Amino acid sequence: AICRKPSRSIVDGLRAVDIGTPDLDVFEGHHADYVAALRDTGANVTVLDALEEYPDAVFVEDAALCLQEGAVVMRPGAPSRLGKAAEMAPHLEQLYGEVVRITDGFIEGGDILTTESEILIGLSARTDKAGVAQFSQLVDRWGYQVRVVDTPEGVLHFKTDCSLLDEETILSTKRLDASGCFEVYKVIHVADGEEACANTIRFNNLVIMPAGFPRTRDALAQAGYDVREVGNSEAAKLDGGMSCLSLRLSPKA
Repeated sequence: AICRKPSRSIVDGLRAVDIGTPDLDVFEGHHADYVAALRDTGANVTVLDALEEYPDAVFVEDAALCLQEGAVVMRPGAPSRLGKAAEMAPHLEQLYGEVVRITDGFIEGGDILTTESEILIGLSARTDKAGVAQFSQLVDRWGYQVRVVDTPEGVLHFKTDCSLLDEETILSTKRLDASGCFEVYKVIHVADGEEACANTIRFNNLVIMPAGFPRTRDALAQAGYDVREVGNSEAAKLDGGMSCLSLRLSPKA
């Protein structure tokens, strides 16, 4: 996995709704807990230095999508985030034999959910049809099928409202599941009022989810998942969740 330390400039990060300024000290503690949780899964985690010139650089997921065959460098829909994608490319080139780039339209990793059978992409304020079209052409060489879905109105990213728990199971809000986009999957709904925890990550043996959502945590535990809670209060002030904070990869040898 690849993560990046939060910067002092994080206070200037983008946010859809202002619910307060993130506290850097608290953010750093949460980030350290997040990295520790990833390492507890057996992952080899590289933590890159902070980038002060890009306040949102801690959210590395928007910069790229990592598949087994290669990596796709994104073209974020927020102008202030374009540079952070370019900063990630050299690190990916050290890991992959093939790294391709989006040059047309816009697309962010937060709108992409990769399952065993397909790649779902939600159109949003940050991901448009031109970006999706080029992405589809690029990953076709590796045999991936892309399905375009709609992100609910008022939801920043497709994965704000969902995450992959295993090869056949999705954690989703009821509003997103109601669109019918997960008809071929088993779906576990987040508890009413706990929609903010829909963005979790499953990495090896652990489901890593934001702390403070006990009913959804208990539902996942009852379904047989090993759950680890990590503080996310400061990232949430910048619309960030568990998947936003890392690129998780397993390149083919």
